[in-house]
Amino acid sequence: MTTPRRAPLSVIAAATLVALSATALPAQATTAERGSPAAVSAVSAAASGHRLDRAALRRSLDAFHKAGMYGAYSAVRDGSAQWRGAAGFADIDTHRPTRPDLEHRVGSITKSFTAVAVLQQVGAGRVDLDAPVGRYVPDLVSGERGRQVTVRMLLNHTSGIGDYVLPAFPGILENPGKALDENRLRRIAPEELVRLGLAAPPAAERGTHAYSNTNYILAGLILERVTGQKAEAYITRNVIRRAGLRHTYFPTSPALRGPHAKMYESFFGLIDPARDYSVADMSWAGTAGALVSTTSDLNDFYRRLLDGRLLGAAQLREMKTTVPAYETPPGEEPLMRYGLGIYTLKMPSGGWYWGHDGAVFGAGTWALSTEDGRRQVAVGYNLMKYQRFDAEGNPLPDPVTPALSAHVEGALTGTTAPPRGTPPQREQGRQGARTLPDLPIGPDALHQASLRQGVFRK
Repeated sequence: MTTPRRAPLSVIAAATLVALSATALPAQATTAERGSPAAVSAVSAAASGHRLDRAALRRSLDAFHKAGMYGAYSAVRDGSAQWRGAAGFADIDTHRPTRPDLEHRVGSITKSFTAVAVLQQVGAGRVDLDAPVGRYVPDLVSGERGRQVTVRMLLNHTSGIGDYVLPAFPGILENPGKALDENRLRRIAPEELVRLGLAAPPAAERGTHAYSNTNYILAGLILERVTGQKAEAYITRNVIRRAGLRHTYFPTSPALRGPHAKMYESFFGLIDPARDYSVADMSWAGTAGALVSTTSDLNDFYRRLLDGRLLGAAQLREMKTTVPAYETPPGEEPLMRYGLGIYTLKMPSGGWYWGHDGAVFGAGTWALSTEDGRRQVAVGYNLMKYQRFDAEGNPLPDPVTPALSAHVEGALTGTTAPPRGTPPQREQGRQGARTLPDLPIGPDALHQASLRQGVFRK
C-alpha cells in the first residue's frame, strides 16, 4: 500500500470535487452557457425495440461481481417489462447474499429530489431561479456572493462555491480510516456545512460548472425558508410520496431501517481491508446526498419525473437546460451535460440518457433512463474506491469499472457486448485535469484532486 504524503487540507480542498458523486468529473470546465433543451436531447435510438434479455442481464451483473465488486443489485425496465437481479455478497464475512430489494444509500441522486422540490416552488411563484440567493438566505450568503450567485447556479453547480466535504472530515486524506471512524456518528448542522463550503476555495470561477455539495445544502435551506418546513419533510411529502415511492426516505438515525447490505469503503487501498460504513450519521450529506432508496424506487422516480408527473412542463424544461459538465478540446462535444439536479450522458454506444449517480462512503449508485423514461436501469453496489494506482498516480488495471459500464449499457441498449478494458485517461490542461474516460464511471474526484497535489505519491 502506498503511503500518502501529507498536503495542506486547504490546498487540496481548493481543487476537489468531492465524494458524493461517483462520476469522474474533472476539476475545470468551460464557461457555462445556458443550453437549449433541444440541443441536448437525450433520446436513445439504440434502446428502441429491444426487449429485456434477462439471461444477458443476469450474466453481466454476475460479471460485475466476479470482476471484484463485493455485491450489486439492479433493476431494469423496458416499458412495463421489468427485470431485477442481485449478485455477490451483502456481507463479505458471512457471505450473506445480496437481494434485489435491498435498501441503499444513494448519495448524490438525492440532488435530483431536492431540485424537483425547489422547482415545484419555482412553479408556485415562491422561488425565482435567476434571483440571487441572498434574497432567500441573506444570513448565510451575503455580500457579493449573495448578490451574484443565483438559485439556478446552485442547482447546476456554476456558483463558484467550494465543497464542504473535505473540511467536514479533517484528516481524511492523511488517514481516511481514522477520519471516517472518528466522524461516523458526528451530527453536523446544514448551516455549518454551508459555512465550511463558503470558506473553502472554489474549484472554478463563478459561471463555470464545478460540482459542489454545498450548493445543494443551500438549496435545501432555501426550500425551508420559502415553505416553512424542514426540507426533508417537504421533499418526503411533495416528491417522494407524490412519486409513489414506498422504500425511499431520509434516515433519522445512523442505521438503515430495512434490509440492506453492508457498505465497504476502501479509499483506493488506504483502508485495508475495506471497512463497513453502513451505520453512519448522514447529516453531513443532508439534501445533497443523504437519501435511502431501492433500485426499483429510483426507476419509478425518474420515470415519473421525465414523463411530467412531478413538475410542470416549464419547470421540467428548466431542469433539462444544461451546461457542459467538463472542458473539452475545441470542436469536441462533452459526453456529459449537467442540468438542474440531473444530467444527460452519452454512453459509448452513442445513446444519450438522463439520470444521476451517487456515492457515499461504502455505497455507489447509478440510475439512467431514456428521455421518455421507457428504458431504465438503476444499479447499487457496496464497495467504493476500489481502484488502485501506482506510486506515480497512474491507474492500475481495473476490471470492475468496465464490468459496471457493460451491465449498465447492456441494460439500456439490449446489447450484450463484453466489458472492455479500462480506457486511457487523457491529460488536459496545466493542472492535469482529466476529461471523462470513454467509460463514464471512473476513479472518483477525491482521488483526482489528491493526485494533483501528490498526496498518493511516495
